[in-house]
Amino acid sequence: MSSERQVNFDGEGFLARHSVFSLRELADAMRARKTSALYSWVRYHVATGRLHQVERGLYAPVPPGVDRRAFAPDAFLVGAAARADSVFAYHSALQLLGAAHSVFHVVAVFTARRRRPLRVGNVRVEFVSHPTPLVRHRAVGLGVREVRYRDRAVRATGPERTLADGFRKPTMVGGLEELIQSAAGFSSLDLDLLRAVLKAYDQKALWGAAGWFLEQYRRTFRVPEEYLRSLERQRPTSPHYLPRRHRGKGGVLVSRWNLVLPESVVSLREPNEA
Repeated sequence: MSSERQVNFDGEGFLARHSVFSLRELADAMRARKTSALYSWVRYHVATGRLHQVERGLYAPVPPGVDRRAFAPDAFLVGAAARADSVFAYHSALQLLGAAHSVFHVVAVFTARRRRPLRVGNVRVEFVSHPTPLVRHRAVGLGVREVRYRDRAVRATGPERTLADGFRKPTMVGGLEELIQSAAGFSSLDLDLLRAVLKAYDQKALWGAAGWFLEQYRRTFRVPEEYLRSLERQRPTSPHYLPRRHRGKGGVLVSRWNLVLPESVVSLREPNEA
């Protein structure tokens, strides 16, 4: 008798509903009390080529007709299954929000429990800690929303949070140009929520960066001048290089926001703006 028949649950139905799954999800579906039943079922399907083992405890069904040696599961679904508290961030959030300007081969996941990265095909899935300021203020869920991706609901940082996170860690969004060109495509920005995110981070450079971006795209996001002035009051007190690694490499001082930005970034603005 195969392991499929030893376990009293709809195995094919489960595989059809889960493009990637963890042992925890399998245990819930099987209502199994013994891990031996789980491993028996998994070993059977791995041996027959029905399952691809991403790592111990994480599996993906191999689609019919696909060579399992060449098969790579969806990296976003791997990230969601690997950590139940996954929140997709940085460039991954831009992708899920439908705003990413370029392809990026890193999927970033905020989680309360960091772990080593996973390689999925040509994509690296990175699990990073929630930003310390937000942990300190118990605000890790601030600006997070649920989005639909493939066969499951996943959580990702929304436009306001992604904009701030991207200015904090430009390399994680593929650089400032990628962030700005992508964020310019957001359908809208909740300015009150953005202010709340900036307050939670409480970093002068972020106030300045957000203010500069909104000034560049003030018509797109209908930004009142008074809102810009409120951000200006929180700007850095002395010139701040963004990104920091450009310090000493030149740049353009944007005096209103006390930011020194790469010339290629300063030139980015709304279409048809003089």
